[in-house]
Amino acid sequence: MTTIRRIGNSARWSDVVIHRGVAQWVEVAEDPSTDAQGQAEQVLQQINATLEQIGSNREQILQVLVYLHEMADAPALNAAWDAWVPPGHAPIRACVQAGLSGNYRVEMVISAAVEE
Repeated sequence: MTTIRRIGNSARWSDVVIHRGVAQWVEVAEDPSTDAQGQAEQVLQQINATLEQIGSNREQILQVLVYLHEMADAPALNAAWDAWVPPGHAPIRACVQAGLSGNYRVEMVISAAVEE
């Protein structure tokens, strides 16, 4: 049986789950008082920090699922995204509208390859 590694787990969720060389986690803005672009930029920086923590990098991201409070925020998300994604290493990505709670405008679910 393969090992499942959990980082920062609590009774309700884990911050990161790693299994068979793939890490998966969720990011939301630490400061939801900013607009959609500000939240997207925060989330992307938080992804960078998690990638560093798990020994991976942006070129190893496999998939990102993006949840937006409103699809009208897509241009702001795309501006931040396009400046962040390494050329030639874009992951697969889906972007959908979701009923995010509070002032949250952006939530992302990330999968990235890691060395085991």
